[in-house]
Amino acid sequence: MAAFNTLKLSLLLSLLSNIGLLPETNKNSVGVFPPTCNRIECPSFDVVHVGNGYEIRRYNSSVWMSTSSIQDISLVEATRTGFLRLFDYIQGKNKYKQEIEMTAPVITEVFPSDGPFCESSFTVSFYVPKVNQANPPPAQGLHVQRWKSTYVAVRQFSGFVTDYNVAEEAAALQASLEGTVWSEAIEKTRKSDATSVYTVAQYNSPFEFSGRVNEIWMLFDMEDEFLPV
Repeated sequence: MAAFNTLKLSLLLSLLSNIGLLPETNKNSVGVFPPTCNRIECPSFDVVHVGNGYEIRRYNSSVWMSTSSIQDISLVEATRTGFLRLFDYIQGKNKYKQEIEMTAPVITEVFPSDGPFCESSFTVSFYVPKVNQANPPPAQGLHVQRWKSTYVAVRQFSGFVTDYNVAEEAAALQASLEGTVWSEAIEKTRKSDATSVYTVAQYNSPFEFSGRVNEIWMLFDMEDEFLPV
């Protein structure tokens, strides 16, 4: 079994390191339920608004196991580095030596640098299954994030994630939100809290070449009574 896991991880990391070279389709859509979530556990949410090229979700409280900040010029490489740490974690490399079920999505929080050739900061996180959320096994180099109920502006895109298309999709989400109450809430949240500028959510294994669903997330706080009707 150990040999099988090592081989699987080797293949996985090989694919992750070459994602940027693979062909991709960038058909944008809103409201596609990731097929992966029919097979493995995903965080639950309600859709509260659908706009032109985006939707607003309210996620229930959730627990994430996260890496420390990773400095890199490439989101793809930073995600690969973070995923390796998290893969070890769910395979039992934690204080309780407990194996944990895989979930989706794996998310990468992005704190962009000031220039195109400077390193950005990335935090990669794994959604902790409900059965483990009360007491997630601790592990060196990882920390727990407990999210309260959270609002998220979401844009979906298909294909494989690359450094280029992520920046493009994030800019498109920002543009589609311009002038809305959601944009105002996002800016207010960023000013009051040192949150990431955006988050990339990936639902599929690198072994899946069709039906891929990726998302750009922009998180924000909003009181329910201020939601537009």
